[in-house]
Amino acid sequence: MKRILLATTLAAFTLPAFANDRPPEGSMPLSAIIAQIENESGFAYFDEIEFDDGVWEIEYYRADGAKVTVDVDPVDGRRR
Repeated sequence: MKRILLATTLAAFTLPAFANDRPPEGSMPLSAIIAQIENESGFAYFDEIEFDDGVWEIEYYRADGAKVTVDVDPVDGRRR
């Protein structure tokens, strides 16, 4: 029981740190970045989109079933 309480307490103090990870001022709208990817030949659907470590981490599938993972700069929309 003490382990569960400790884990819950630690989680409560560490989760707010992740909430501050967001795109900087002047970033492109996420919708514009998504539109660029959707317009690529062979795009099928998105699997996951997350902002982490200063970039958009985007996972999607192509029509041929291949999974693609890209990091996109939030300001200029370029892939890293």
